[in-house]
Amino acid sequence: MSVQKKQPHDVYTLVTDIIIAQLEKGVIPWKKTWQEAGIPRNLISNVAYRGINVWLLSALNYQKNFFLTWHQLKKIGGSIHKGEFGHVVVFWKLLEKKRDSEDDTQKKAILRYHKVFNVAQCYNLPLGLLQRIDEVDKEKNTIESCEDIVSLMPQRPTISHRGDKAYYDPRQDYVNVPALQCFVDAESYYNVLFHELVHATGHSSRLNRKELVEPVVFGSLLYSIEELTAEIGASYLQSIAGVSSQKHIENNVAYIQGWLKQLRNDKRFIIYASSQAQRATDFILNVSYDSKPE
Repeated sequence: MSVQKKQPHDVYTLVTDIIIAQLEKGVIPWKKTWQEAGIPRNLISNVAYRGINVWLLSALNYQKNFFLTWHQLKKIGGSIHKGEFGHVVVFWKLLEKKRDSEDDTQKKAILRYHKVFNVAQCYNLPLGLLQRIDEVDKEKNTIESCEDIVSLMPQRPTISHRGDKAYYDPRQDYVNVPALQCFVDAESYYNVLFHELVHATGHSSRLNRKELVEPVVFGSLLYSIEELTAEIGASYLQSIAGVSSQKHIENNVAYIQGWLKQLRNDKRFIIYASSQAQRATDFILNVSYDSKPE
């Protein structure tokens, strides 16, 4: 009989421990693309997961990225294969608290989590839902290519191709990347370009991200958050475009150890950076979502 390890009470610690465990195995969750398995989404609502949940679920390497809760599964008459355990997804719950000296209430967002199961862990699923799963291979991305993403970005900064350095200059608001022919392939070029465009979303005229607009010291917490935001955002955009960066993953020991150090020092680090990356990619793709918690 297998025993499931007791989960930490604090949700930030829980998620951070999951990411740390993957990094210790040499898996970089935010470098996992989903173009073959599809973006992780709920099987019943067909709504895509967002933020840190994308990487928590994508890194599980299921053939199809459809998930559902225990309650959803029981409602449709499905069951779970023996020995299978659920996977963590997080969401924000709004709590209302009355103020002591006032009649109005104060809302506070609390991070919570629940467990979901992949369809591969389940059986007795209705035929209609099985057909939805099969249709993921037939879907076409609304944004067909990397170049479409770049050209359709609203308030796009100037993009230049001078020299052999890639960077974003927030003072003059322009991105510079080496010319396409300087890269080993087009995927590498767009990965770098996406990285710099995510940085550009932090400009005061766009998302006004403090990690970019405030003075930061190289290697500081704010600097590290901004770099991870750009990395996660670039990986997200590559998956949307349908290209993979798996063969270009920089999974050397120093790289992984650097992120492990940051995660162990700040349990909110990965969730916050993922949230900022989601906002940045939403901006680049010119999409918006309501303010309801996931």
